[in-house]
Amino acid sequence: MLITSPSFKDGENIPKKFTCDGSTSLTTGGSTSLDVARDKSLTTGGGMNPELHIENVPPGTQGLALIMDDPDATRGGTFTHWLVWNIDPGTKIIKEESVPPGAVEGVNDFGNIGYGGPCPPRGANPHHYQFKLYALDGILKLSKGAAKDALGAEIGKHLVAKAELVGLYQRQ
Repeated sequence: MLITSPSFKDGENIPKKFTCDGSTSLTTGGSTSLDVARDKSLTTGGGMNPELHIENVPPGTQGLALIMDDPDATRGGTFTHWLVWNIDPGTKIIKEESVPPGAVEGVNDFGNIGYGGPCPPRGANPHHYQFKLYALDGILKLSKGAAKDALGAEIGKHLVAKAELVGLYQRQ
């Protein structure tokens, strides 16, 4: 099984638009300034998910799960940025700024459901962002907003195969 992105190669830098520094999902108007929008993106993760391509899913796979996290986080260990499960095993592309139809998202460590882009501390060494794709032998019975621990426990019961894509990001 393979997971890739047309936006960055494994081990290379994640483009800014997919991070808290490139958030375009917040609009400005009235008394809201772009600076306020950028500050808000630091607490939500901001940004939008990159396009991801999936290949060579093992036969018999019933569903896919995706965990994006940062093992270099300085507070509290690994930081979760995105949890998605019950992705149809026939999915070949997860489009930019989207979730596959029928898939379910969990809560990230920003405290939100959905994608939270890379947002390491300014001046820190580059952080590694792991996009971990899991092929599963069943559909997961987790509710929307479930946390990484619950998802990880279910993945452990149903794992068929795993693939990983790693992107880097450093804030100046």
